[in-house]
Amino acid sequence: MENKNAFIAQEGGEMGRDGHAASSPRVRLNVQDKHVVMDNGMVKVMISKPDGFVTGIKYNGISNLLEVRNEEFDRGYWDLVWSEAGSTGTTGTDDRMEATKFNVIVENDEQVEISFTRAWDSSKEGKMVPLNIDKRYVMLRNCSGFYSYGIYEHSGEWPAFNLPQTRIVFKLRKDKFKYMVVGDNRQRYMPLPDDRLPGRGQPLATPEAVLLIDPVEPEFKGEVDDKYQYSCENKDLQVHGWICFDPPVGFWQITPSNEFRSGGLLKQNLTSHVGPITLAMFLSAHYAGEDLVMKLAPGEPWKKVFGPVFFYLNCVPETDDPLKLWVDAKEQMLSEVQSWPYAFPASEEYQTLDQRGYVSGRLMIRDRYINDSLIPANGAYVGLAPPGDVGSWQTEVKGYQFWTKADSDGYFSINNVRTGDYCIYAWAPCYVGDYRNDGAITITSGCQVDVGELVYEPPRDGPTLWEIGIPDRSAAEFYVPDPDPKYINKLYLNHPDKFRQYGLWERYTELYPNGDLIYTVDASDYRKDWFFAQVPRKIDDTTYQGTTWQIKFKLDDVRPSETYTLRLALATANVAQLEVRVNDPQADPPLFSTGVIGHDNTIARHGIHGLYRSYAVDVPGAQLVAGDNAVFLSQTMSTGPLQGVMYDYIRFEGPPHLRMTRKDAES
Repeated sequence: MENKNAFIAQEGGEMGRDGHAASSPRVRLNVQDKHVVMDNGMVKVMISKPDGFVTGIKYNGISNLLEVRNEEFDRGYWDLVWSEAGSTGTTGTDDRMEATKFNVIVENDEQVEISFTRAWDSSKEGKMVPLNIDKRYVMLRNCSGFYSYGIYEHSGEWPAFNLPQTRIVFKLRKDKFKYMVVGDNRQRYMPLPDDRLPGRGQPLATPEAVLLIDPVEPEFKGEVDDKYQYSCENKDLQVHGWICFDPPVGFWQITPSNEFRSGGLLKQNLTSHVGPITLAMFLSAHYAGEDLVMKLAPGEPWKKVFGPVFFYLNCVPETDDPLKLWVDAKEQMLSEVQSWPYAFPASEEYQTLDQRGYVSGRLMIRDRYINDSLIPANGAYVGLAPPGDVGSWQTEVKGYQFWTKADSDGYFSINNVRTGDYCIYAWAPCYVGDYRNDGAITITSGCQVDVGELVYEPPRDGPTLWEIGIPDRSAAEFYVPDPDPKYINKLYLNHPDKFRQYGLWERYTELYPNGDLIYTVDASDYRKDWFFAQVPRKIDDTTYQGTTWQIKFKLDDVRPSETYTLRLALATANVAQLEVRVNDPQADPPLFSTGVIGHDNTIARHGIHGLYRSYAVDVPGAQLVAGDNAVFLSQTMSTGPLQGVMYDYIRFEGPPHLRMTRKDAES
């Protein structure tokens, strides 16, 4: 594979824009007693043997890009978190996956691929994750970087266990890499890790959040640092990393495909953060909770290939703008995406292009209260994931997922699908709910499957009488307040992602000191009058109180013998219980209760959505009156400040036979 935008060779020699040095040195492998070194004349990577820890990366005259103050096992590594079967929660035992055997898989002028493996040892049951692990590193000729992928295998005869997380971690030199880039509008100079230590940093409500009170560099004083402020959805998480300005060098993590990540396109993951640290996340419970912990049952075999992902290095002459490195990294990311699936991985567990299949079709939407005709699912996300329930893709963690976006006419094509059985899943912006086809589709090598026209009928029981928000699985359209000036991240001042600021949950009590939110249909504006998260009211530093929001609306007439529907779509929930009452805030029992739901922790982690949930509440017409009515939404859990829900969309529907309203006709 060629690198499209390497500028300067590792030893400082000039290179063309195609990444080819004049001498085009071959890839060399130097196997030593305790280390192995891959070198292609541009990049030199040293890995401990047989452990498989990346201990050094030499590039562009810098002897080691990794933090030399750290021990060798704490510079570049794969790791995982595991727990025994039956455990609850998202924590467990950390494992750096120290390998016990080293093998050379490929060694020629064009490519080196090396393997670091660890086999399950039954004598260590309860002390060692029951997996066979194979960590691979690959270096190609004329390639300004290196690749890594992993193969995890569990035999059905081995003990069951849980796997909450696995990833690759790189810790760079803090004296060199001070500028972090996650996106075009998410980049900045970062504090030092020292600034988070006691004396320089003041811990806040969560362990990850620290107020910088005496940072080494005064410019950061008064800011909050929290790694979750730089999280990103999988669909947008393709390249991120760090820039060193002296000399101008970039270190980038590029993920060319989402197929091996858990939780689908909307799953949010960590990226880069203070350290300087760069992550390649494959499986995590962030913004989802235990629902995204992989749990293998007794007798259940499992195998999965994570990656390959690319660690790309680039540089520019010292007279050039170092921010060109980000532009170049984005171009390189596009090249990697276009090259997927890669042809070079040597493991037979990795499927190449000719081993994969193709699925195409068209998705249409039928909503008789909007249009009698079928509506093309413009911009719908359509994907293949292992067979499961409707919407199960968002908590699917064991297999592979393949997603695309339908065009304006609803046509879609999903390329490069691994062999296996899948269901088609989809969701469309501006429509509630999820689509899933009936029956599984079997993908075989080289197949081209045309599924024809699929029709999604979004859940609806009657015409829209009123609605709040936009059904897009996010609370971003609602009112997000400015942060308390004492707890800011300067990056997110005057930024479209202002929800990433720390402590916004505390603003609710400040904005509604004497009573809870009241929203009046046809008078209020959800962009200004609907707080983005329904959280507890703060009474004092240790006491919180549940909140009841009120939606006021008028009905010209009511059909007492018929049933109306209140449709609630939630963008996230965290140890919350939502109760619904109509026209009587004290009704006991409530008309509807979700029960205690969610461990997404989205509020604490500065997100705007977690797992999507939707509910249909039957409202007897006898509980309504002609004239003024009110829906009461009570979030009752209040043991701490970070509980609550975010709404995606709320719709009140009339009885099925009620004539279409003008609002529906104009939709």
